[in-house]
Amino acid sequence: MSLAVPLAVLSPGGLLGALVGVVVTLALSVSAIRAKVLTPAAAAVAGVFGIVIVLVGGPPYLAMLILFVLGGTLATRYGWEEKKARKVAEGKAGERGVRNVLSHIVVPMALVLLLPLRLAGGSQGLISFVYVAALACGTADTFASEFGVLSGKAVNILGGGPVKAGTNGGVSVPGELWALVGSLVTIAAGAGIFFAFGGLGALTTSVPLWFAGGTFLGFLGCQIDSVLGATLENRGLIGKGAVNFLAMLATGLLAAGIYYA
Repeated sequence: MSLAVPLAVLSPGGLLGALVGVVVTLALSVSAIRAKVLTPAAAAVAGVFGIVIVLVGGPPYLAMLILFVLGGTLATRYGWEEKKARKVAEGKAGERGVRNVLSHIVVPMALVLLLPLRLAGGSQGLISFVYVAALACGTADTFASEFGVLSGKAVNILGGGPVKAGTNGGVSVPGELWALVGSLVTIAAGAGIFFAFGGLGALTTSVPLWFAGGTFLGFLGCQIDSVLGATLENRGLIGKGAVNFLAMLATGLLAAGIYYA
């Protein structure tokens, strides 16, 4: 194991990109509060994490995180009045709190912090793939929940019969389809962004692996989330934030395994 350049800001042309990234991150944090996307505390946490991510990982990692938040926000706001009437809406106006932010950002943050350590050859490709796969899991879960809950019908993922839409561990056909869409869109966006910044070397040695494997992993991570919700969360052993974190962590570990398979 050897140390690589520890900060993206130290790379050629990295200083300007880092400064722009920091300004963008701060501006988005303020905008998130004004638009009631995040609570003030959650926006502050997201801002700090975002700054670290852009300084260490660079613009592509920050761009993916921004798209992840934007996608989740749009999904949350969709059909808001109906969700509010059914009492399955997120927050008072769709805003996310600190726990939600932390549960979705800890795994991506940890991956970016691994970038300065060359644990194996091609670590850049590995981490970018795992990073996007983990975000694909988060997007798939958000899409499945926010769009699927509007179907009004759900069944327990473990075969326990019909449950109320929005119940932990409840899944629906529309929700599963949206989970697949969310995963695919995230993977496609990630491929485009990392290719634009670093070419194929920033992806993997196999483009089909990125698309097919990444999309499958994001979708699978959503199912892991549902299973954890139907078991541990429903028994009061862990909370929703822990479920999200564990699902993204599992997806990341599986992505690393597939990358080297």
